Amino acid sequence: MILISGRGSNMEAIVKACKAEGWPAEVAAVVSNRPDAGGLQFAAAHGIATAVVDHKAYGSREDFDAELARVIDGFSPDLVVLAGFMRILTPGFTARYARRMLNIHPSLLPAFTGLHTHERAIEMGCKVAGVTVHFVTAELDHGAIVMQAAVPVLAGDDAKSLSARVLTAEHRIYPQSVRWFVEDALVWSGEVVSHRSGAAQHLFLS
Repeated sequence: MILISGRGSNMEAIVKACKAEGWPAEVAAVVSNRPDAGGLQFAAAHGIATAVVDHKAYGSREDFDAELARVIDGFSPDLVVLAGFMRILTPGFTARYARRMLNIHPSLLPAFTGLHTHERAIEMGCKVAGVTVHFVTAELDHGAIVMQAAVPVLAGDDAKSLSARVLTAEHRIYPQSVRWFVEDALVWSGEVVSHRSGAAQHLFLS
């Protein structure tokens, strides 16, 4: 189950990898909070069920999350994947899917939580930036880290050029992280996640 708000390029990468690599799983559905999300057309074209829960139709975040959870549970997914889903979720919702909901954030967490990560990395003079796949908790952009990728911040970079470099890394590590989950390759030690066989949980990309 993948949640999107727009084009869903990470959703596309996951769908393609799932099919090409023969994962022991399938994408049960793609759900969006925006009826005009471009990713819905991609999903439908690939034979994946779609649904819309328009946040504008609900008077509170709790009401929206309750309906979203009802729709999700109708598909009985083992994993919920946030792929550019631009909604802050309530603690009750995150608890409902604890340890089975993933998000991707365009920074090397715990650095630069929240928005405008690329601008902030450049302003701080960072020499590397990157992306993190993590389990979702009630605290925004926290939760156990599954995988990270680092990319260089180059002379002359602006937010757009750095974002494009980071996005390439996102399309590498998000499908990998989801595959590890569906293959039951992730193990917990307290609040830390590692790969069962000790596989590297990081990438360095040029």
